[in-house]
Amino acid sequence: MYNNIFGTDGVRGRANEGLITPDKVMSLAVAAVDYYNSTDHKTVNNKFTVVIGKDTRLSGYMLEPALVSGFIAAGADVILLGPIPTPGVAFMTRSLRADLGVVISASHNPFYDNGIKFFGPTGFKISPAEEDRISERFHDIETEKLQNYLSSPEGMGKARRLDDAGGRYIEAVKRSFPKNLSLAGMKIAIDTANGAAYRVAPQIFWELGADIVHIGDDPDGLNINMNCGALSTDALKETVLETGADIGIALDGDADRVVIIDELGNLIDGDYILAAIATDWQDLGLLRGQCVVATCMSNLGLEKYLNGLGIELCRSDVGDKHVLGKMLETGSNLGGEKSGHIIPIDYAQTGDGSIAAMQILAFLRRRGLRASAIGDLYKSYPQTVMNVEGRVEIDTPEARNFISNLEVDILGGRGRILIRQSGTENVTRIMIESDDQNSVQSAVLNLENNLHILPRSDHKTLSCRAFTNSST
Repeated sequence: MYNNIFGTDGVRGRANEGLITPDKVMSLAVAAVDYYNSTDHKTVNNKFTVVIGKDTRLSGYMLEPALVSGFIAAGADVILLGPIPTPGVAFMTRSLRADLGVVISASHNPFYDNGIKFFGPTGFKISPAEEDRISERFHDIETEKLQNYLSSPEGMGKARRLDDAGGRYIEAVKRSFPKNLSLAGMKIAIDTANGAAYRVAPQIFWELGADIVHIGDDPDGLNINMNCGALSTDALKETVLETGADIGIALDGDADRVVIIDELGNLIDGDYILAAIATDWQDLGLLRGQCVVATCMSNLGLEKYLNGLGIELCRSDVGDKHVLGKMLETGSNLGGEKSGHIIPIDYAQTGDGSIAAMQILAFLRRRGLRASAIGDLYKSYPQTVMNVEGRVEIDTPEARNFISNLEVDILGGRGRILIRQSGTENVTRIMIESDDQNSVQSAVLNLENNLHILPRSDHKTLSCRAFTNSST
């Protein structure tokens, strides 16, 4: 029995180890072409065509040519986009009528990690069923001879570089901003995490009239996401306050997520971004299905706020592919995660930090509001997330009883405790949430003192971070 090599967000790991080595990713490329050639998939171009984009990691220079070799050897043509945000690859896959889009990135992870994500012809990530079949082909290739899966010499593909990919993506993002609005007179500080958007994102906002202050814009292959970007906003906060910027925009390494720093230096997370966009779209009659999709990690305060507007909050598992799946199921055109993955499906088929930021700016400009008004939309429930080393068995009677008792005895039935395994790290995340901060703190202490009750949880707590409102 083969193992599915895809995690919650593609094939990911430490560069030059495991699956993230030149030989493995070459086999992955061959496996993908072999799978699609075995289906009734019809290519629009003369040959199966693949577009490849990447972020700024040093290992991208190793993985890109390995992928190109695999695709060409399997008979596919390749179009190289260079450094470009993940949503840019999704857009270009659809725009160029390619058969497959490939992103070389480990998103918000440190430089020493990397990964491979696949997008289908419509710009959506490939389905779990497709991941299963490609994984099966990959394992077959690894156990047999690679040569059995390669093209004849005359059937090999070609590769070419598309020089204006960034410009095309810039224009696509700009089209998501209302034509009757402008960013003129607005000072925007933007942190591109030394990542894939370091060229395109500042240009987008500048071309719409804003005055730009740019940080995290000097990638060296090793500094992506390092003390910058959506997961480390201290530098952006300092920049906003020092320069008097009206708003700060923080993207992650592949620019598929965004968080905001308001003019006072407060953090506006993905839940508040969803609240603001939902409010705006409902007022404009643009919100479909009267439903917004968020994950099980999103704050109860967001749910209460949306319900007050007559909007249902539909919850999904963590991961933007699960958010998207629930959006397609419910007919919603807006979904996202607290971490800042926002999917405005009318404009993008995956999380797009720049387009989400555009919608926030439109919300503010229409109403003449300062960025801090977003954090006043609702009051977050106190929430703490514990990261525990290793994996915890959560679907056992002991675990279920332990958590249920905590929810009743300590949280008083006014909150919840959620345990989930990280899809990108070897950690277990435990989220505790209630309308009372003291109850949350008591539950955290109880959990830390009794983690041994949970099966396979004889590990230490790696971190514990409280989220009490938009400014924490």
